[in-house]
Amino acid sequence: MIVAAVRHPVVDYDRWKAGFDAYPPTSNGAQFARVNRSVEDPNVVAVVMGFESLEAAQTFLDSPELAAKMEEAGVSGPPRIELYDEVAAI
Repeated sequence: MIVAAVRHPVVDYDRWKAGFDAYPPTSNGAQFARVNRSVEDPNVVAVVMGFESLEAAQTFLDSPELAAKMEEAGVSGPPRIELYDEVAAI
């Protein structure tokens, strides 16, 4: 499984969450998606998602539609995207 972690600031968490709910990663190839908020700044969000393949993750993350939805939802800075190959789950 490929795990993608995407961290970015948002203008307003509630606005962002409504946009996220309207375009969830799970309807676009992700096996799961978990939303996390920074304990220091609730308008910094990290989403962790699992994909069957690197290609599926990259297809979703490189989608022009995703970029447009993130902008509409109020993402206020460039995302930090990290990809991992899951080797163990406990």
